[in-house]
Amino acid sequence: MPPFFLACLAYVSVALPGSTLGLLWPSMRLSLDQPVGALGILLVFGVVASVVSSAATGHILSRISVGWLLALGTMLVSLALGLEAAAPELWVVAIGAVLFSLGFGAIDSALNAYAAHRFGARQVNWMHASYGLGATIGPLVVTALLANGFGWRLTFAAFSLALAIVAVVFGSLRRRWGTSLNLGAPAPVGTPGPAGAGDRRGRRRWQWPSALVLSALVFSAIETGVESGPGIWGFLFLTAGRGLPVSLAGVAVSFYWAMMFVGRAVFGPVAERVGANRVLGGGVAGVLFGATLMTVPGPAYVAVMGMMVIGLAAAPIFPLLTLTTARRVGTSDARATTTTASLQVAASAIGAAALPAVMGVVMGAVDANTLGPLLLVFSLALFATYALLSSLTARRQPDHLAGLRPEQKAPVRHGA
Repeated sequence: MPPFFLACLAYVSVALPGSTLGLLWPSMRLSLDQPVGALGILLVFGVVASVVSSAATGHILSRISVGWLLALGTMLVSLALGLEAAAPELWVVAIGAVLFSLGFGAIDSALNAYAAHRFGARQVNWMHASYGLGATIGPLVVTALLANGFGWRLTFAAFSLALAIVAVVFGSLRRRWGTSLNLGAPAPVGTPGPAGAGDRRGRRRWQWPSALVLSALVFSAIETGVESGPGIWGFLFLTAGRGLPVSLAGVAVSFYWAMMFVGRAVFGPVAERVGANRVLGGGVAGVLFGATLMTVPGPAYVAVMGMMVIGLAAAPIFPLLTLTTARRVGTSDARATTTTASLQVAASAIGAAALPAVMGVVMGAVDANTLGPLLLVFSLALFATYALLSSLTARRQPDHLAGLRPEQKAPVRHGA
């Protein structure tokens, strides 16, 4: 099985249980005698663990292969689900949430780092679309299990068993990822890459292009926060804010996630044809337009259209940001690319938690209609950060190629 299909399988597998905690929490909290708000504690522990795991993946990949990390990360997710299935108290569930996030963070970062080296625009977008597919199927599976009397403990146990089987499959196919990539290796002497002095033995030492990397991390955080906001708060916005019936608002939110899946499936081939940067810029502009539609006063269908536009436009942004990581840090420096891709995943985890939290606090203090203006403000920040990122990338590219012989200036193909 090629690495691309293994990557898609990994995302589908971890998304299945990852998207069901909110659905299972009502019965979990009653069984564990916890208030509704206790779920927030689990989410905080999970986000912190995911950030730590994502940031450390670059270092880990210098010691073990992508195949082994994928297998071990999946097994860790399986163990976490098994622990949660048997949890007698909330603190045990919290430990399970930490283990789950550590495993998922490692899987997510490793796959994004590998994709930054080996996949094209179509493959990267389909890889991320696979997570959306798993997140769509997961609630349906849980609903069916609960309807057949499984309960939340048996549901977690079933997911744990399924992930254990997938981990064994990944372990047996670990060699399919190849050994030539060597993600943890530094660039050899004289290889074009980010500016850096040599060490005492004459080897190149990578130095962070701080402004460039920082802008990429901020961009990642804002983008995932804007992407998550309508999915989390869209139902409340459409019902309490725009007066849409509950049934229609639920369908609208479902369609929002469907647009994310469709956007990643469609824009991957487009990016391969016209170039990743053009699709990235169009996506950022589309998010801004969708937020404007959600902000302007008018009938509810205008706000729904805005949500759909945001879902479609935001879909390819993070996958293509991952795809273009090597261009920003130097295509020949595997360690720099891997570390930066891992930190982008960590930043996205922070943004996906922090920005929706801010939205929720403001909506609770004012009213549900403030979601539109908040998304517009964050979208403007996203647009400005992307402009800075593009400027720094373009400014750095001549320095990256300066002083090289013509045969060393290998062109970078669109979508690679």
